Amino acid sequence: MTVPAIARTIHRHIDVDGVKVFYRESIPDRSDAPVLLLLHGFPSASHQFRRLIDVLGTRYRLIAPDYPGFGHTQAPDDFTYSFDRLADVTEGFIQLLGLSRFVMYVFDFGAPVGFRIAQRHPEWIAGLVVQNGNAYTEGLSAGARDFIALRPETEGAENTVRDLLTLPGTRGQYESGAGNPELIAPEGWTLDQHFLDQPGRKQAQVTLAFDYHTNLERYDQWQAWLRKHTPPALITWGSNDPFFPEPGARAYLRDLPDAELHLFDTGHFALEENLPDIAPLIAGFLDRVWA
Repeated sequence: MTVPAIARTIHRHIDVDGVKVFYRESIPDRSDAPVLLLLHGFPSASHQFRRLIDVLGTRYRLIAPDYPGFGHTQAPDDFTYSFDRLADVTEGFIQLLGLSRFVMYVFDFGAPVGFRIAQRHPEWIAGLVVQNGNAYTEGLSAGARDFIALRPETEGAENTVRDLLTLPGTRGQYESGAGNPELIAPEGWTLDQHFLDQPGRKQAQVTLAFDYHTNLERYDQWQAWLRKHTPPALITWGSNDPFFPEPGARAYLRDLPDAELHLFDTGHFALEENLPDIAPLIAGFLDRVWA
């Protein structure tokens, strides 16, 4: 009986301008293995990729950091939470690791963080894996639009955001739209909630929620970047995502007509339910792009 290879993964912190960034990184069999940078979403952290790293990490170098305000990363009390600052810290993390070329996996918050980095350093981006990472207005549900329109001065706005940061709100992000919720492990949302309940974390998420409108204001720039640089792209999308529905996936084909698109009967956290389908697609894509 042949036992499938399972990756060895290291877990470290690295200091980026006073932010103690936690990351996990697989140790592949080859020193010249293709590199995949995994940028996580809300309200999760790098642990959302642990099963993908187990499956692919012997063949590829998979690197997944936690942003400030997420997971095991430790930010100073006076850290200013914005998507620009998340991108700044992630950019510094990439530079400290000496990464000069990689395929970038963008999911949810990973899209606004990743596209900011891509604008600053297009030479770094060998390709894109886009999984429910939105960059188009048609990829916003009515509920997402209403949420993004919230402003701090609006009565009740902060309470609306904080309602999403409860255990039922976190669990709902995993199970809403899922084809078979029994395939989704409950430790995903319970671990996310553990980190959300740490001191200062909910306020950080409230601040980021009120900053999310800055991402919509850059959609035109990101689309122009895609048209100019035409990176190879693999799009894997949960069609029933309550935040970023299927039209957001198809919209990428306007600017990247050669992109490979795969839609799945699941919700926001597509990897949780469809890892056996998505992992081989990523492996094939990495082999083609890196060659």
